[in-house]
Amino acid sequence: MADSEYRKGIILALSAYIIWGFAPLYFKLISAVAPLQILVHRIVWSFVLMGVLIVVMGGYGRVRQVLKNPKQLMVLTTTSLLVAANWLLFIWAVNNDHLLDASLGYFINPLLNVVLGLLFLSERLTKFQWVAVALATTGVAIQLISFGSIPVVSLALAGTFGVYALLRKKVNIDAMTGLVVETAILLPPALLVMWFADGEQASHILTNGWQLNLLLMAAGVITTIPLLCFAGAAVRIPLSTLGFFQYVGPSIMFIMAVAVFHEPFDMEKSVTFGFIWSALLVFTFDMLRRRRRTIA
Repeated sequence: MADSEYRKGIILALSAYIIWGFAPLYFKLISAVAPLQILVHRIVWSFVLMGVLIVVMGGYGRVRQVLKNPKQLMVLTTTSLLVAANWLLFIWAVNNDHLLDASLGYFINPLLNVVLGLLFLSERLTKFQWVAVALATTGVAIQLISFGSIPVVSLALAGTFGVYALLRKKVNIDAMTGLVVETAILLPPALLVMWFADGEQASHILTNGWQLNLLLMAAGVITTIPLLCFAGAAVRIPLSTLGFFQYVGPSIMFIMAVAVFHEPFDMEKSVTFGFIWSALLVFTFDMLRRRRRTIA
C-alpha cells in the first residue's frame, strides 16, 4: 500500500510539473487576447471549477472556518494578489517572447525559497546552500554589471511566487481550501474588468465565438489541475523527493523557448543560466547528501 501511494505521488508530481511546463503552449493559442483578459478568465473559471470540486469532494466547512478567521483572510488576500501578479506576468512573458526569462525565473525560485526560509522561518543554510545562493547571485550580478541589464521578469516571477509560497506555508491551509478562498477574493474585481473592458477581445463572453470561449474556459483547468496534482503529491512523497521535480517545468519551458519559439539564447542569457544551473547542481547535490544521511 505504501509503495502504491508512493508511485501515485510520483505520477502526480510529474503530472503537475509537466502541465506547468507545457502551459505556455495554451497561452500561445490565445495570444490574441490581452494578458489581463486571460488573467480575468483564469480567475473566474478557476473559481467555478474549484466550487464544483468543493461541492463534489466536500470541504465547504474548511472554507467557512477560514472566512471566519480575519488573520487568515488577511494573509490569503495578500497571497491572492501575489498569485494574480505572478499569473499576469507569466502570461505576458509567454505571449511577448520572454519564455526564456520565465524559465529562468522558475529555475531561480527554489534558491530564493532557501533564502526566504533563512530570513523569515529561522531556517539554517548548509555550506553547500550558501555556495548555491552565492553562485546564483553572481550570475545576476554579472548580467547587471557586464551587460548593463537585470532579469526583471525572471526576478519578479521568482519573487512573487517565492513570497506566495512563504505566506501559504505560514498560514497553513490546504491547497484546495486556499485556492477557493483566493479565487473568491479575486472574483469581484475580475468580473468588473470582464464587464467594463469595452472594446477588448474576450471582454464579453456572449460576443465571442464558441471556440474562443472554450479556450478561455480551459484556463480554469490549466490553473487548477496541476495545483491539485501537486497537493496530492505533497501528501504522498517526501518534500525532498518532490523538490527534484521542480526543475521539470522550467526545463520544458527552456527547451520550448529555444527549439519551438526560437527565442535568442545570447551570451547574456547563457552566462546567467550557466551560473543558475551551477547553483542548482550544488543545491541538488546537497539535497541528495542530506537525504542519504537521514536514511542512514
